[in-house]
Amino acid sequence: MAGASTSFGDEPYLWLKEKNWKVSRSHLLYLFLLGGIFYMMQSSFYFQAVKYIPSSLAALLLYLNPIFVAIFSFFINKEKLTKHIIIAILISFLGMLLVLGAPEGKIQPLGIALAVGAAIVYSMYIIVGNKVTAHVPPITASAYIALFAALSFFVFGIGSGTLHFQFDAKGWLPIIGTSFVSSVLAMLTFFAGMNIIGPTKAAILSMIEPIVTFLLSMVFLHESISSLQMIGGLIVLSGAMLVVTTKELKLKKKSTSISA
Repeated sequence: MAGASTSFGDEPYLWLKEKNWKVSRSHLLYLFLLGGIFYMMQSSFYFQAVKYIPSSLAALLLYLNPIFVAIFSFFINKEKLTKHIIIAILISFLGMLLVLGAPEGKIQPLGIALAVGAAIVYSMYIIVGNKVTAHVPPITASAYIALFAALSFFVFGIGSGTLHFQFDAKGWLPIIGTSFVSSVLAMLTFFAGMNIIGPTKAAILSMIEPIVTFLLSMVFLHESISSLQMIGGLIVLSGAMLVVTTKELKLKKKSTSISA
């Protein structure tokens, strides 16, 4: 029994010991870029956006990121914009015209700009992250990204005077819940799920976020959305999904031709 208990107690240590936590200096620089700059900017833009527009609309605009990833890949990685991707981009922008052209309540342009800015930064995060996770284990990358993001927020908050702790003790509960469940746990489970079902299915499943956000915002924040906005939102998600599936088919054809 003693030997069994010792073995059980050593399991977490052995698990941590087996993980490769060391990264090269170049990868460490990219991880700092991902966490300390891109993650910090994307989340800052997003939370600022919900001050001016409904959270459901901000979540929808954030999921323009597959469109921006395709466009950035064209300029940075010299990937071709196929006919299907161009059609998907046009579909998504048509959906955005419906969303923004039929507002339910007042929509401030600054909120739109911040939400789109979050989508653009997140797209850059995805492009750089894809290159880094090809060489760094996902759990190691997640740990460094979270660490650098926390340090960046802390330094910026202290420097700008926006970080303070003068609030009630009950405020810690939503803070801890947001940081652990919505950030750390979400990042780890997304990487773990992606390793099991693949990046395309993971990306498609993650697109239910705007729908969940809309439902929760109706229940807890009493937000509303017009029928035209709802139709436009579905069109935007359809266009983004088409981009993801088209890129996956392209990768499958490339791997098939190489193996042949």
